[in-house]
Amino acid sequence: MIISASRRTDIPAFFSDWFFNRINDGYVLVRNPINSHQISRISLSPHVVDCIVFWSRNPMRMLGRLHLLDRYNYYFQFTITAYGQLLEPNVPTSEEAVDVFNKLSQKIGKNRIIWRYDPIILTDKIDMKYHIASFENIAKQLVGKTHRCVISFLDLYKKTVRNIAPLAVTDITAEMMIDLARALSLSASRYNIELVSCAEKIDLLSHGIKHGKCIDDKLIEEVCGFALQIEKDKTQRAECGCVASIDVGDYNTCPHGCLYCYANSSADKVKLNHALHNPHSPLLLGEVKSGDKIIDRQVLSCKVIQQSLL
Repeated sequence: MIISASRRTDIPAFFSDWFFNRINDGYVLVRNPINSHQISRISLSPHVVDCIVFWSRNPMRMLGRLHLLDRYNYYFQFTITAYGQLLEPNVPTSEEAVDVFNKLSQKIGKNRIIWRYDPIILTDKIDMKYHIASFENIAKQLVGKTHRCVISFLDLYKKTVRNIAPLAVTDITAEMMIDLARALSLSASRYNIELVSCAEKIDLLSHGIKHGKCIDDKLIEEVCGFALQIEKDKTQRAECGCVASIDVGDYNTCPHGCLYCYANSSADKVKLNHALHNPHSPLLLGEVKSGDKIIDRQVLSCKVIQQSLL
């Protein structure tokens, strides 16, 4: 089993105390995002957790406690862009993020930290030249600290359309994607960083950009030293290459406030939910209530060696 922590919110930045408490207790409760009264109880035993994939813009609060994860395999997806407060009102500056990225890389190694430069957005103030310069500036500061960068172009979900309505967002054509991807690929190659795409229909292989997997079975096998037998995640879009995982986050809980975020409906909703967070609760958000039904989710390791023994 692979744990995703989390596509839905930034657990390392805002809920690390809660996460380490869950590791200590050996399980986590996760509400079904469709049926809120249905709760899954998921074991966090190292015997069944093959890898934890962290998604974050600022995992600084975890750096001093990584030893608590010594029994686990894990890697980080670390997003660094350079949009500023216009689009990312509560995100650290790119300079601050680079500093944390480098510190984390020194602790866990460059193969276990992936730089995400996404989503790529074009507006009347943020054009292709802006992206090329920003990407180059960040890339040269991450030399030797990572081996891979993930890019994606903005997807206009209903929430996203509503939240970015005040901005003059430019529709990105296939030609624009290709031109920008070519420039970013050349920049990445100068700093020995592999560039891959995330859930994109467009084929950029001719510019050295493969379709990537954010939750990547091959990367896990390389980093962790064992083979996996695991299927593609059927709950994700067809273009997504990720393998199956269990997400332990909750929507509408991330205070970063990025206007393009698909996981938040509104800042007011996030504020209300954040007030319900208890780091000692088995749930990320709130407590178990009357009428809730807790079901033990059956989970197994996906290690080939363990499956063959079974």
